[in-house]
Amino acid sequence: MLTKITTDKAPAAIGPYSQGIVAGDFLFASGQIPIDPATGEILGSDITQQAKQVMKNVGEILAEAGTTYAKVVKTTCFLADMADFAAFNAVYEKYFCEKPARSCVAVKQLPKSVLCEVEVIAYLK
Repeated sequence: MLTKITTDKAPAAIGPYSQGIVAGDFLFASGQIPIDPATGEILGSDITQQAKQVMKNVGEILAEAGTTYAKVVKTTCFLADMADFAAFNAVYEKYFCEKPARSCVAVKQLPKSVLCEVEVIAYLK
């Protein structure tokens, strides 16, 4: 059985997808970008500001599913510019203290031309 996760504390989907899906004991969360859920606007003009908003959005989806950053088992991180890797990591490590498995890649462009996006898989038990 699949359960859709939806919260107004994180940005609404900007396409035909869910914020997250629970399948069994795992949450599969869609990639989050630095959108303020209250205004729909991009927050921050640099990687540090944007990464903080991304982490906040991820946290709201985790909370809605009943889990935390500590139970994230895998992240996939997308950067618009690999030159932002160190600054992004400085924010990331404050949230993902358990050091889940991770992929981090630079991509040509992200939705709404943001600087970063993060998706997670988390254990629920």
